[in-house]
Amino acid sequence: MSAATLTATEADARIPLRGHLRHTGALVRRNLLWIKQDPESMFDAILFPVIFTLLFVYVFGGSIGQSLGGGQQAYVQYVVPGLMAMMGMNMAQGVGTGFNTDFNSGVMDRFRSLPIGRGSVLFAKIAVELMRMLFATAVLMVVGVLVGFDITNWAGLLASVGLSAVFGSALMWVFLTLGVVMKSAQSVQAMGFLVLMPLQFGSSIFAPTQSMPGWLQNFTDYNPLSALADAARGLMVGGPAAHDVWLTLAWSAALTAVMAPIAIHKFRTKS
Repeated sequence: MSAATLTATEADARIPLRGHLRHTGALVRRNLLWIKQDPESMFDAILFPVIFTLLFVYVFGGSIGQSLGGGQQAYVQYVVPGLMAMMGMNMAQGVGTGFNTDFNSGVMDRFRSLPIGRGSVLFAKIAVELMRMLFATAVLMVVGVLVGFDITNWAGLLASVGLSAVFGSALMWVFLTLGVVMKSAQSVQAMGFLVLMPLQFGSSIFAPTQSMPGWLQNFTDYNPLSALADAARGLMVGGPAAHDVWLTLAWSAALTAVMAPIAIHKFRTKS
């Protein structure tokens, strides 16, 4: 371990929990003020749920809905909970690119000169991205209702939002790590695309998996996005959900346990 890493670790150890919380709160306010000054940074949270909902409902809803036995309306009930599973994933990619941009713009040099906990910087990033994710989820539900989604179980809806937030925050640790180790925001985006595209389309988010080839069905069985989508579908629309809920929570715990220490270590080493 380098001397710089030891110094950062010792500095964090000297800061009490109340100090870490105060620093995290100040950095959350800083990030929110940055969004206020740059409202274009919210375009993805607004446009992504609108575009994807309209695209899949009106382009694929008729054909896939027939296979579900109910036409476009049946597909709306199927795909909206699935799209909720994508909110955390896409917002998680944004935290990685934003974190990398902060490094390359010199913001992290400013943070390094301040007596703040290094972990507070990462927790503040995750907190703000969770707010953006919740905002995107609210937009998704508004658009979903407009295209015919029926909210019959409000408790299930809230549970689905909470489950998506838990998984999304776990996935953010992966992209925070990429934001530290990759050289540019474009590299983080490219790596995220290569990882997320197979996970998105090799899942039950957009269509049932029964018609997929056997090898792909085996992949979807272990895909955490399938578990999250099926859990949200069961909670919001009805059906078995307990197994998928526990599977999603297990994936979230595993990702956080593995990636959070790596992200914090890489951040302390680099900054």
